[in-house]
Amino acid sequence: MTNENIGFIGVGLMGHGMAKNILAAGHTVTVIAYRNRASVDDLVAQGATEATDLAALAQASDVIHICAPGSPQVEGIIAGLVPGLRKGSVIVDCSTSDPASTEKLAAILEGQGCHLADAPLGGTPVQAEAGALSTMVGASDDIFARIKPVIDCWAASVVHLGPTGMGHKMKLLNNFLSMGYAAMYAEAMALGRKVGISVDQFDSVIRGSRMDCGFYQTFMGYALEGNTEAHKFTLTNAYKDTRYLANMADGASIANPVGTAIKNTFAAAVNMGGDGAEDYVPHLVDYVAKMNGLPPGKD
Repeated sequence: MTNENIGFIGVGLMGHGMAKNILAAGHTVTVIAYRNRASVDDLVAQGATEATDLAALAQASDVIHICAPGSPQVEGIIAGLVPGLRKGSVIVDCSTSDPASTEKLAAILEGQGCHLADAPLGGTPVQAEAGALSTMVGASDDIFARIKPVIDCWAASVVHLGPTGMGHKMKLLNNFLSMGYAAMYAEAMALGRKVGISVDQFDSVIRGSRMDCGFYQTFMGYALEGNTEAHKFTLTNAYKDTRYLANMADGASIANPVGTAIKNTFAAAVNMGGDGAEDYVPHLVDYVAKMNGLPPGKD
């Protein structure tokens, strides 16, 4: 289908670019102010309509995207949408959410004659603006076929993993790996500095080797070059995602000792003051250094 009316909640770092690209593809887009007033104003200037409340956005929309910090916020948003939802509407949760919550919400919406798909995001705000994100989707086959043309507006890579909840499960596995990289990089550089290996020397060996990767390069954008916005994903969100992973592991009755270690690294950083809106994952290098008696820096 190409004539879906789209609602979008959460037009922040990632959502603004996504909504912009949906608009550019010719869809009618309705937005609502959530946290970022400037993004809403920009999208309205490009042709979007602003809803006064969630029920009004639901009434105007066939497919509704949500980009929120986590499951508590998604649950609250959906509760606000339900009174205005049209039968047959689809909510696409692009947040990184707890799969157990996702599956419960799907059952609630099914009882309303509506549908929930999970399509968590891979990529950066720059890729969101370019329409080049990746996503892993949980949805029934027919709902996936319906929403894919919309998702194609903002994603360059779309993988359908199975029924609702599967996207969020895979996203947590993805973030288990990426946050694990961050924790290891930060600890390796702290240890290196303790034994006389500077960050520049560390990078001269790792960069271009088999241990190099895209995540390493954005992480090192801060550690090596001091670019505070090299990877704009907050430590708070990283800590939240590692907690969701722990919940998933508990539900599956699987030992997850590495995940616990990664979670504790982020918990320490957040509780040492890294809980701000501009405290991003690469800044973890400073908190791990501080834990080990080292000042910020490269030497």
